[in-house]
Amino acid sequence: MKTILHRSNTRGDADHGWLKSKHTFSFANYYNPARMGFGALRVINDDHVEGGNGFGTHPHRDMEIISIPTSGRLAHKDSIGTNGIIESGEIQVMSAGTGIVHSEMNGTANEPVKFFQIWVVPNKQGVQPRYQQLKIADMLQPNEFGQILSPNPDDAGVWIHQDAWFHMGNLDKGVTAHYDLKNKNNGVYALVIEGQVKIGDEILDRRDGMGITEVTGFDVEALADSRVLLMEVPV
Repeated sequence: MKTILHRSNTRGDADHGWLKSKHTFSFANYYNPARMGFGALRVINDDHVEGGNGFGTHPHRDMEIISIPTSGRLAHKDSIGTNGIIESGEIQVMSAGTGIVHSEMNGTANEPVKFFQIWVVPNKQGVQPRYQQLKIADMLQPNEFGQILSPNPDDAGVWIHQDAWFHMGNLDKGVTAHYDLKNKNNGVYALVIEGQVKIGDEILDRRDGMGITEVTGFDVEALADSRVLLMEVPV
């Protein structure tokens, strides 16, 4: 197993008042040549948006954009006719393809919304833009990794144009859960959303991330009640 560890306090930091964001990889005004992504995984932003604020209408193209709220309500509106709310327990994916314009606003006036926005470089360019939203909370079983994203439209979770799989695990303290890669040539980026876990010889705390390569499977030991996101992507 080969690993690269990114502690939460080494992430890029942006504070715009209404928006507070932590960047695992280079993004906007944060540039670190050693942090340009992990294979096809290009962006992991940990965003906090104050009530009544958000990202106004802006364009994207040729990128798979995934949003996972952890609290609050995220209002999404785009140029292909989508207009709705995403909440904690749900996942949203937008294939920008040939081009899409959208806005992401806090869906409430007084409460913050917190969410992860993740960008994955697609394996196909110029696809037709698309949007998908799914409730994942009911799909997850305690103490095991449940699939929430894949390359297959007919498989569990949402799908994207990339040979990638995302799994979420809600693990009780003392539990060890195993993950087998879907493609032995891929790598996995593990993000500890909450809690504390051990992977290999490393202990990861809340919001720590670790890239894992040269392995076909690995164990995640929960040292506290934890929520972990595993993102398997081509490297």
